[in-house]
Amino acid sequence: MVKPVKNTKFDEYLEFPCPFTFKVMGLANVDLTSQVLAVMQQHAPGDYAPKTKPSTKGTYESITLVATVTSKEHIETLYTELGNLADVRYVL
Repeated sequence: MVKPVKNTKFDEYLEFPCPFTFKVMGLANVDLTSQVLAVMQQHAPGDYAPKTKPSTKGTYESITLVATVTSKEHIETLYTELGNLADVRYVL
């Protein structure tokens, strides 16, 4: 299910284009990082060096990466598309 982002104020606080950090948290599996990178390459092509960190029990992992974004809508699209991945639980 797509959860639309409403009333964000990214355009009031950021000057575009700019680097923007995304933190994606989801189920730990061998494909999560590649799924996240596939979405990023589709909407914001670039060379990414994601940092992954497993949860204490190893059930979840977080992936942090920085993308160059061009607009408020671009950020919202990335949040939505990353959040639509089946194994993703949160996008910050």
